[in-house]
This record gives sequence, structure tokens and C-alpha cells, in this order.
Amino acid sequence: MSSIDRISFPIVVSGPSGVGKTTLCHGLMDGDERLAFSISATTRQARAIEKDGTDYFFVSEQKFEKMRVEGGLAEWALVHGKLYGTPRKWLDQKLADGISILLDIDVQGGVQILDAYPNSVSIFVVPPSFRVLEDRLRNRKSEEEQAIRQRLDNALGEMEYITRYSYVVANDTIEQAVSSMRSIVNAERCSRQRILESTTWKEYIGFEGKGV
Repeated sequence: MSSIDRISFPIVVSGPSGVGKTTLCHGLMDGDERLAFSISATTRQARAIEKDGTDYFFVSEQKFEKMRVEGGLAEWALVHGKLYGTPRKWLDQKLADGISILLDIDVQGGVQILDAYPNSVSIFVVPPSFRVLEDRLRNRKSEEEQAIRQRLDNALGEMEYITRYSYVVANDTIEQAVSSMRSIVNAERCSRQRILESTTWKEYIGFEGKGV
């Protein structure tokens, strides 16, 4: 693997609950072998369609606390009454292997990653309107009215974090939003600063100084 192929970075994707971050992240990953989806540990119960070790690591509060105290989490947050966190060892190993990691996380965890990994790419996903966000939450039909109202109330506070993120993508249509995110990632891979972090321009173009 060349030094260019090893360019990797965390990609923090945040935004209000129900805005469609997970769907966009899976669309971004499609066909890109240099991307992997971060798997968070959480203390919440699994939904019917979710699998342990694939969607999340579903753990007890006691195990989560042990991971946190021992420094095993790159970030963690209390979200809607449940704990979420990113296992640090797995994240660091993937980055070392040249794999950029998509972190679909709450803004609390997002800013922790941005502080811990300054080279991160940060994308804030917004809905076309607040009404659309409410409709999307209700159409999931996975939560009671009280939980939906809590998520809508929290969404207003989550939007305040938009200034901490470098890019903003509106999820009007999935296709357009994924295309915008893919353009962001490709541009970051072409960043002069990232390229020359691990090589020189002569090595980059294969210049050996012979016959010149």
C-alpha cells in the first residue's frame, strides 16, 4: 500500500436525531473500500432490526463505565437518557491501516472526537425544514409520543453545535446528500496538507532525480 493509499481520517457525521445520518453514511460507504462504519457501544436496548456487533455493541451500564474509566473510549455521551461511546482501540487500528472511519454520532461525542483527533473531517447534516424532521421521526414508528417530543426539543439544542463543524449537508434527497458527502471526502483525500504529512512531493510523483 502506498503512502497515499494510507491517508485516513475520522469522518464525524452529526445532526439532529431523525435527520437521516445513518442512511447517508451507508450510502457514502457503498463502493468505497477505504471507508468503514464505526460501531458504538451503547447501554440502550436494541431495536428489532438491530444486531449486536453490527449496528452497536449493546452493553450494560457497568461494562460501559469500566470502558470509560480505563480510557477505552475515544468519546462518550449521555444521549436521550442512554450512554453511547466509540471504542478507541478499534478506531486507532483502522486509521493506522489506512481506513477512514465514519462516526455517526451525537454532537456531544462529535466535538470530543474533533478535539481528540484534530485532523477529522466534520459534516453536520440538516433537514430541509423542522417540519420534515418531525415527519421523519414519526414515520419511523419506533418510539412513543413522549420520546418523539424529547428528540424534537433536543434537536434545537443540537443545531447550536453547527458552528463546530466544517461542512453542512442538507438531506433533502438521499442521492444528492450522499453525492455532496462523497465530494467532501474525495476533496479531503486530495488535500495537500494530508498528502504531505506522510511523504514528500518528490516521492509522491516518483521522482528519482535520474536523467534530469
